[in-house]
Amino acid sequence: MNYNEESLFLHKRLGGKISIMPKLNVQNKDDLSVMYSPGVAEPCKEIAKHPETVWDYTIKRNTVAIVSDGSAVLGLGNLGAHASIPVMEGKALLFKKFADIDAFPICLDTQDTEEIIETVRRIAPVFGGINLEDISAPRSFEIEERLQDLGIPVFHDDQHGTAIVVLAALINACKLTGKRLFDLRVVINGAGAAGIAIARLLRCAGFDASSCISVKEVVICDSKGIIHKDRENLNPAKQEILAYSNPRNIKGSLKDALVDADVFIGVSVGGILNQEDIKTMAPDPIIFPLANPDPEIMPEDAYAGGAAVVGTGRSDLPNQVNNVLGFPGIFRGALDARATKITADMKLAAAHAIAECVSNPTREEIIPSTLNQGVAFAVAQAVKKAAMREKEYAAIK
Repeated sequence: MNYNEESLFLHKRLGGKISIMPKLNVQNKDDLSVMYSPGVAEPCKEIAKHPETVWDYTIKRNTVAIVSDGSAVLGLGNLGAHASIPVMEGKALLFKKFADIDAFPICLDTQDTEEIIETVRRIAPVFGGINLEDISAPRSFEIEERLQDLGIPVFHDDQHGTAIVVLAALINACKLTGKRLFDLRVVINGAGAAGIAIARLLRCAGFDASSCISVKEVVICDSKGIIHKDRENLNPAKQEILAYSNPRNIKGSLKDALVDADVFIGVSVGGILNQEDIKTMAPDPIIFPLANPDPEIMPEDAYAGGAAVVGTGRSDLPNQVNNVLGFPGIFRGALDARATKITADMKLAAAHAIAECVSNPTREEIIPSTLNQGVAFAVAQAVKKAAMREKEYAAIK
C-alpha cells in the first residue's frame, strides 16, 4: 500500500478524522429543557458559586487541548497552522481511541511566544489539560515552562512523551543486553525539543524523584558536531544542557562521539550513520535511530555493524518508539487524579509502566506494540498512583 496516496485520499473523503458526538439524544421538549434552557441555568449558577464544580458539571474533566503553531510539524518543518491540522486531528483520534479522552485541535495562527502563552491562558477554562505539539525549540521550552501555573497539566509531548518512551525502551534493552542503566554512555544526535528532553530525563536533570536512575554520561550533538563548553554562539537551551552533558568536554563530530559509546539515540535526520560507525561503539550497542521517515541508520545496517538491539520511529519496523505509548495514558492518569502538573515522578512512573508491558524482552520486542490498548491503561494507573502519592505527601507537608 502507498500510505501517502491512501492518506491523501482518505483525508479528503472523510473531511478530517474526528467529529463531536452528543452524549444525550435530544428527542423532546423535556430533553431540550434539561440540556439547554431553562435547566442549564442551574449548573451555571452552581459553578459560579463553587468554581471547582466545573469539573463535575462540564466536559473539562475529560478534555485536552492539542495546541500547535505549526512551526515544527513532524519532520517537515515550519508548515504553519493550517497544515498542522491533520497531525493534531490524528492526535485527537489517538487520545480517544486509547484513553477515551475528548481532545480538540487548537492550531494557532501565530508563532509569537507571548501570543501563544496568552491564547492558551484564555482558552484554559474549558480544558482539563494542554498538550503542546509541534512547536519549535527553543520557544517550546519557554512556552511550556511559563504555563505551569495554569492549574492543569501542560505537557509538551515532543519533549517529554518522546523521552518517556525512549527511557522505557532503554530499560528493556538493558535487560536484554545485560547492561546497567547507570553505566551507560549515551550519544544523542539532535539538540531540539526531543533531544534535550531525552538528555534531561536520562541524566535526571531537574529531578528529585528517588526512582530516577541517571545514566553515566550523555553527549549531545547537533548539525555542527558535539556540543561542548568551548563552542561559541550556543543558544540558551544548548548552554543549559552542558550542566548535565559532556562532562569530559570532548570535541569533534558525531562519529567522534560514538567511539566506545553504549547507546545512540537519533532525533535528527536520516542516513547519517553506517555500519562502520556502529563498529566503533562499545560491544553490543543499543541503537535508537528515530528520525522519520528515514532513520539515521536502517536496522539491517546497524545489526551488521554489531548492534545488539535497534528501535526506530517507524511503524513498519520492530520496536517502534512512538509517543502514542505515552501521552494517552499520561493524560488519562493526570485527569483522573485531577493533577495540576505532569511531574517528574509521573513521567518516571509512565516510563516504567510502558517497559513492564513487555514481560520478556527480545531483540524484536523491547517495547510494546503501539496498537496494544492495555498500555494506556497501565500507564494511566501508574501516573494516577504517582499523582495521588504526591498529593498525599503535599497534604502532610
